[in-house]
Amino acid sequence: MTDISLGISRTPLGLAIDAAMIELERGESAWALTGLHDRRGVLADIRELVRVHADEWVTIAATIKELDPQSPLVGEEWLSGPYPLLTNADALAESLAALERGRSPLAGSNITAAPGNRIRIQILPDSVTDNILLNGFTAEVWLQPGIDKVRALAAAGLGQLHPEKTAGIGVVLGAGNITSIAPLDVLYEIYAHNRVVALKLSPVMDPLLPVLEKIFAPLIERNIVRIFTGGAEVGEYLVNHDLVAHVHMTGSAATHDAIVFGAEDQGTQRKVENSPLLDKPITSELGGVSPTIVFPGKWSSADLRYQAEHVATQRLHNGGYNCVAAQILVVSSTWTQKDQFLREVREALDRAPTRAAYYPGSDGRLLSALKQFPDAQTVGRKNERVICSGLRRGEDHPIFHEEYFAPVLGIIELPFSGVEFAREAVEFANSECAGTLGVNIIAHPATIRSYGQAFDSAVANLRYGTIAVNTWTGFGYLTAKAPWGSFPGHTLADVQSGIGVVHNSLLIGHTERTVVRGPFRPAPRSVLAGEFSLSPRPPWFVTNTAAATTARKLTEYVGSPSLRKMLGIFLSSLRG
Repeated sequence: MTDISLGISRTPLGLAIDAAMIELERGESAWALTGLHDRRGVLADIRELVRVHADEWVTIAATIKELDPQSPLVGEEWLSGPYPLLTNADALAESLAALERGRSPLAGSNITAAPGNRIRIQILPDSVTDNILLNGFTAEVWLQPGIDKVRALAAAGLGQLHPEKTAGIGVVLGAGNITSIAPLDVLYEIYAHNRVVALKLSPVMDPLLPVLEKIFAPLIERNIVRIFTGGAEVGEYLVNHDLVAHVHMTGSAATHDAIVFGAEDQGTQRKVENSPLLDKPITSELGGVSPTIVFPGKWSSADLRYQAEHVATQRLHNGGYNCVAAQILVVSSTWTQKDQFLREVREALDRAPTRAAYYPGSDGRLLSALKQFPDAQTVGRKNERVICSGLRRGEDHPIFHEEYFAPVLGIIELPFSGVEFAREAVEFANSECAGTLGVNIIAHPATIRSYGQAFDSAVANLRYGTIAVNTWTGFGYLTAKAPWGSFPGHTLADVQSGIGVVHNSLLIGHTERTVVRGPFRPAPRSVLAGEFSLSPRPPWFVTNTAAATTARKLTEYVGSPSLRKMLGIFLSSLRG
């Protein structure tokens, strides 16, 4: 153990953690004897408790984020809090039900060929409800090259293929930004990997402890979960504990390296030597410099304004404190509508609702961006956002390799058009933007059609865990059956956006990426333009004035579906 860990080993706190680890060991033995039917029952109990305590959860989250309870931005807390946990619990239960019947969770799925000797699995739409509430949105999971349908069907189920083979105690180090990350990671550890879990909350999220203890009561009572709060010393003690078999974390690459190799100069040297200090496996979901690539085309004024709001949302959702927040906007310098679009982007960033910089260190990172880029511009009512334009490819800009985790957007113009722009933009994203968690593409339907195979090649050549076409990668996070994580292949010494995936409620093995697509225009403009999507402006848009009402109604519908609630969602969404 580290010196810090040893410092609390014999204190009341250390002894309490030791006792909890012993209880988790007993829980693991009992979990190994728990069949799939009873494991589904636990999920049913949890989803009911999420439904009952959703209001409390969102109220606490809004307080943490310093949001006005009447603000439309509270909708973010519904959509990124109880909503994904409800849908994930339901989808996991469906997977277990399939396994109970002796079927693969992928049985009956639409599985087709994908570029590069791959296959893809359609996961959305998957029901009549999907076709109604998410009309025009799709999602598919691509598996790694060489994995065929037979292997995919056989691997689906992961740890639940042999529920009796448990895998010890896993520590989950929770995130401090999105409130559903830690709960979703807990479920994935338990159901994908058959581990019992010690969850350490980020200090930012400590106020959620009471509601999370209520929601996870069915697992806490069975000694499958324990939840801890406290500072770094608690996390260090947990990850280095002799009874812990595995660690999963969400955060930054710097935090990951400190955990794996240690801090300061000694940690740096261990990383160079690839000599980890941590003596157990670790998986991770880390951030990066997420790009948004805008393909040039012929857009209407309404298109320009809408997609500018889309970019603003990709940057400003949750105040900009998202691992997958867009940090680099990539446009063609030869696009005839480039100046008009960038003007719309600046105006969208400027008029987006003002909110508190609740995440620790945000103001310092903004000041750092302003110092690093003398030509940077501030926007927003309180000059709380930064735009860095004039970036050049191949230069050592910090904005290309440092995740700011603050409302900072860089703009780079590439001197290409057509298919050449697509090829060069993909190369830029792959080679010069740190991290591989998510990338966004915005392209007019006519442009996609005109590019043909070249557009498909652009998607296939992007090395990112989630690729979003005319929607935001955050939609991939919200899609329960989609894996969420970095592109595979990273190592401890070059971790980029992490190792492994989470969510993935179909328990699919050998995953490579998720590809999500959405409508270029909201309804009714989409229908009038022949796009045939009935979805209005998404409730996650920071400019959606009905976001809180729509997101709440959507969560309530998922918790207890009814035709009346579905109608309420439609009526609310049309006002956004």
